[in-house]
Amino acid sequence: MDITVDAVLAMAPDDASVKAARSLASPGKWQTLGFDDAAAWGLCQGSGSKPYQTKVDLAGPVCSCSCPSRKIPCKHALALLLLLAGQKGAFAEGNRPEWVSEWLEGRQQRAAKKEENRAKKKSAAPASPKKEAARLERMGAGLDELCRWMNDQVVQGLSSLSGHYEEWNRLAARMVDAQMPGLAARVRGMASLVDGGDDWPAVLLGRMGRIQLLAEAFSRMEQLSPEQQADVRYALGYLPDKDVVLAGEDRVSDVWSVIGVSVAEEDRLWRRRVWLFGRESGRMSLLLDFSHGTRSFEPVFLPGSCARMTLVFYPGASPLRALVADAPVSEPFGPLPSFTLEEALHDLAQRLAASPWQTPLPLFFGGARLVRSAERWQLLSETGRLVPLAVDDAAAWKMFAAGGGRPLVVCGEWDGNELLPVGVFPQAAS
Repeated sequence: MDITVDAVLAMAPDDASVKAARSLASPGKWQTLGFDDAAAWGLCQGSGSKPYQTKVDLAGPVCSCSCPSRKIPCKHALALLLLLAGQKGAFAEGNRPEWVSEWLEGRQQRAAKKEENRAKKKSAAPASPKKEAARLERMGAGLDELCRWMNDQVVQGLSSLSGHYEEWNRLAARMVDAQMPGLAARVRGMASLVDGGDDWPAVLLGRMGRIQLLAEAFSRMEQLSPEQQADVRYALGYLPDKDVVLAGEDRVSDVWSVIGVSVAEEDRLWRRRVWLFGRESGRMSLLLDFSHGTRSFEPVFLPGSCARMTLVFYPGASPLRALVADAPVSEPFGPLPSFTLEEALHDLAQRLAASPWQTPLPLFFGGARLVRSAERWQLLSETGRLVPLAVDDAAAWKMFAAGGGRPLVVCGEWDGNELLPVGVFPQAAS
C-alpha cells in the first residue's frame, strides 16, 4: 500500500510522538532499513546496547517495536513510516530478516485462531429461551429501579444532585449488574452533566426523559416492529452476536470513504468510532471498536482514506452501525459529496425520528466556514446558520489549516447541543 506523510501523522498518539519521530526520520539514525510487499523494518539504535527492532505490517499498517514505549505506534515506528513515505530509496528491497518473518507469521497464526474461534462460536447452540427470559427480567428490574430513582430526583429538585457523584457510580454499576452496559454508559453520561453549566438541570432533565422513553419502549416490546425492538436492545447494550450480524441481509459492497475518526479512553478501555460514506450507495455507516489497555485497532482507518469492502449493517429502523465482512482493499481517495447543512440536518432528523436513542449522530456537510462567535468557535453555513463546536483554540486552528482558505467539508458527532468535528476536508473547487 502507498504510505503518505499525512496518513502517518494521523496515526500518531500525540504531538510529542510526532516531534520525536521527526528527529528519528533520517537514514543516518538507522542501522538497517528494508521493505518488501508485506512489511517494512529497521534497526534503530537506542540508549541500550541492542538496537530496537521496528517492523510494520503494510496490510494495516500495523506497527510493532522492541522499545519499552507503551505508545502505539511508538516514535520509532512513526519514524520508519515517515522514512518510507518520503525517502523510500533509503530502504533495501527484499531479504526479510527472521525476526520480521516470525512476527508476521505470529500475526497470521493469531488471525487464523481468531477465525477458528469465530467458526466454533457460530456453530454453538443459541441461548435457551429460559436464559433469554431471565436476562430480560433482570433488565426490566434494572430499568424500573432507575426510573423510580429519576422520578424521586425530579420531585426533590435536580439541583439537589449537585456535588453528589457517588450515587451515579452506584446506579451505573447496578445497570451493569442488570446486563445493560449501554444504559450504564448513559447513566455515566448524565453524571458528567451535573454542575456543568448554568443550564445543567434542564439538559439533565432532557436526558432523563429520553431514558424514560426507552424504559416505556422496553415494557411494550411486543408492540414494536423487529427493527424497533433491535434499536431498543442496542440502546440498552444488548447486542446480537457478531456472527449473527454478519449473516444478515443488509450487506453493502462499495468504495467507502473514511470521513471521520474519533478515539477516546475511559478506565483503560479505548473506544474508536469510524464514520464512512459509500461512494456508490450514498450510505453513511459507523464502525465501532474497543481495545483494552492500548490504543491499538485493526484494521487501521484514517480520515481521507478509501477502501473497497463489504459492510453488514446491524438491524434497526435506521441502520448505521456496521461490521466489516471482508478484508479492506485500498482505493484512491476521491472527491467528497458536498451536502448542505439543511440536507444534513434533514438526514439527522429522520434518523432521530426513527430511533430516538442513537447517539451520537453524524452531521456531514460542506460549505462551512469557521468563525468565532459568542465567545466560542462555530461553523457558519452557506445560508448563515451557526453550528456550535466542541473544540478548543488549538483544534480550531488545525481546522483552519486543513481548509487552506477554502470552505470546509466537515464530518462531526452531534450530541444534541454541539458538534465534535472528527473529519475536516477542504471543499473541492466548483
